[in-house]
Amino acid sequence: MKKLVLVLSLMVAAFSINAQSKFGQEINEEGAIPTTELLKKADGKEEITAKVSGVVESVCQVKGCWMKVKLDDGQTMRVTFKDYGFFVPKDIAGKTVVIDGTAKVKTTSVADLKHYAEDAGKSKEEIAKIKKPEKALGFVANGVIVK
Repeated sequence: MKKLVLVLSLMVAAFSINAQSKFGQEINEEGAIPTTELLKKADGKEEITAKVSGVVESVCQVKGCWMKVKLDDGQTMRVTFKDYGFFVPKDIAGKTVVIDGTAKVKTTSVADLKHYAEDAGKSKEEIAKIKKPEKALGFVANGVIVK
């Protein structure tokens, strides 16, 4: 009986390690491109539809309503979720995600940047230093897979 419990425990643990979490619209990993490819595809375009794989740099610590995914140029891409319809766990920084949706170059206002800084837990001094809007690649995800 002890052996059976041990085997079952190991099977559950192995499944948990390989399990993926999915949020939003049902998507799969097939055809996902790395963030380097996204940057190339987005060059000169205002908007593109894509499925992208990347590493999470940070997540909104208030409720998981946005995340930043690392780009290869040292920058990050803010990912929001379609129609504010779903959120991701707040503890996925460092994990690989697959996101499916629309990438756009957009300008983020100073007010929104300050709001995001608050959500990320930045200090009042750091927030006060935000003085200019930011133009960057953003992404609105229909679905997310966390690996």
